[in-house]
Amino acid sequence: MDVLIYYPWLFVLFAAILGLIVGSFLNVVIHRLPIMMERGWREECAEAFPEYKITPPEGRFDLSIPRSSCPSCNTPIRIVDNIPLLSWLLLKGRCRHCDNRISIRYPLVELLTAVLSGTVAWQLGFSFYSVALIAMTFVLIAATFIDLDTMLLPDQLTLPLLWTGIALALFGISPITLQDSVIGAIAGYLCLWSVYWLFKLVTGKEGMGYGDFKLLAALGAWLGWAHLPVIILLSSVVGVVFGLIQLRMQNKGLDVAFPFGPYLAIAGWVSALWGDAITHFYLATVTGVY
Repeated sequence: MDVLIYYPWLFVLFAAILGLIVGSFLNVVIHRLPIMMERGWREECAEAFPEYKITPPEGRFDLSIPRSSCPSCNTPIRIVDNIPLLSWLLLKGRCRHCDNRISIRYPLVELLTAVLSGTVAWQLGFSFYSVALIAMTFVLIAATFIDLDTMLLPDQLTLPLLWTGIALALFGISPITLQDSVIGAIAGYLCLWSVYWLFKLVTGKEGMGYGDFKLLAALGAWLGWAHLPVIILLSSVVGVVFGLIQLRMQNKGLDVAFPFGPYLAIAGWVSALWGDAITHFYLATVTGVY
């Protein structure tokens, strides 16, 4: 522990290497967790409504079984071909067996996880809270890509994140008080919940999903209620800009839904590292209050 404190670069290096390794696992989570959720729903429906003769899923499917395989030829991936980032580069982005291309997103998720983990370590230095924030980063990355792919924010990610934030405040690991954490969780949920129902009453449409409420509640539990305005403002600005770009590139209209969770995750991560600086800058430049 003392070595990481006296030599900060070691903590940054350790966090980046850990990020590469965990990033490889996150690729598995991003791909498999939505399938596991769908299989679970199908199994529950088959048991609850036998009259509809719904076929339950067969075999075992989780984060470890079956083994990772090439999406084109289904050949199991060898351990030597599953080294984060390095294997993809050595194989030149192609499967060793069928020579089909392997999506560049896999190494990009690993690299992103490493960079963000290293950034947390560099920005905050070694502490139990910064280690916890690195773990939060892992969850936010998984939630972001799952939401982008499926427009789902799994409870398996958002709810543990919520309770972990409260637990960190309870045991004094978090820099915020337990009261601020609990109020942040409540206010985060109710904020988007209120917007959801107001939008639905006015338009008759659903503007966002309940997963967004839970994610903002989790961020409120981690960072406290005082960070919520920054998170909401940043996520709204980033969401509008990138949402319009996405719809424009896909030649879709403004009435097409797009995921909001990734922008909440980005805003929450930025606020965790620089939220106080952003707030002070705003007060100093806009309102003149220092």
